[in-house]
Amino acid sequence: MDAIILQILNGLDKGSAYALIALGLTLIFGTLGVVNFAHGALFMIGAFCAVTVNKLLSLSFVTLDPSKKDFLGNPTKILTPYVEKWFGPEVGAAIIDWSVPLSILFAIPIMIAIGFIMERGLIKHFYRRPHADQILVTFGLAIVLQELIKHYYGANPIQTPAPDAFRGSFDFGQLLGFDPNVIIYPYWRLVYFAFAAVVIGGVFAFLQFTTFGMVVRAGMADRETVGLLGINIDRRFTIMFGLAAAVAGLAGVMYTPINSPNYHMGMDFLVLSFVVVVVGGMGSLPGAVAAGFLLGILESFASMNEVKALIPGIDQIIIYVVAIVILLARPRGLLGRKGVMED
Repeated sequence: MDAIILQILNGLDKGSAYALIALGLTLIFGTLGVVNFAHGALFMIGAFCAVTVNKLLSLSFVTLDPSKKDFLGNPTKILTPYVEKWFGPEVGAAIIDWSVPLSILFAIPIMIAIGFIMERGLIKHFYRRPHADQILVTFGLAIVLQELIKHYYGANPIQTPAPDAFRGSFDFGQLLGFDPNVIIYPYWRLVYFAFAAVVIGGVFAFLQFTTFGMVVRAGMADRETVGLLGINIDRRFTIMFGLAAAVAGLAGVMYTPINSPNYHMGMDFLVLSFVVVVVGGMGSLPGAVAAGFLLGILESFASMNEVKALIPGIDQIIIYVVAIVILLARPRGLLGRKGVMED
């Protein structure tokens, strides 16, 4: 029983990342009808926003301590971060320690701006082109962004730790009445799951309860009719592209303590997230979220040693096997609209 609970927890945090990326992909496809293969790159850029903020906050100046000598007999050089000079040692150290959560404030405007530039500068020219063209151009854009990050940040993963308060693990089993140290789970993964739930809930609330969101949903259902009412639906869809980019970026920011950012991390998630979107139903936001968590949990169970002993390599293919089965039985996906993907 404890192993089952642990795998569910593992699946929830992995599914959180899938759901957040798939949510943005679905928003873009549902509003603009674009298959955006550069969406994984937005996740990666979000992660590097956290790296950038950490580096900026860690910028230091050098002072000499004449009371201490190095091996050459010179005064020892001491690096002191500027934030510690400006805010004091304790507050400055706390700001650096909390650089990942603080990066959210930095990433939101950056990601929205990148989304606007991508949509207005490139993707809008491919709205009426075949999906194959859209895939090629966005895939090429993803490679360009990936190489830019590699050029400026290097090819190696860059560690970006979580705040001290969330390092270590939590004895989750004791909450459920198990013996101590039976179900141990990292704090930050719980934080990531809670963060994903808040973001997903916020996006759904925005679409459900605001006038802007209602118009966007109406446009997703019937774009031409909304346009005939005199509403500039294209501008609203552009804003939704920026929102989708921000969601992907925030997913990347908070994922950095779990997986050290590297230039190809977006590609690692992109393919799986597309499978999640197709399984959930192209254009279906609830379907993307549900499929993200479902496939995350299934992947987690498939990675158990007992399962892999029965079917070697199943953890690498389980998502694709489930996708094949679901699409054979229900071509529109779990919660997809009738007619989509059924032609």
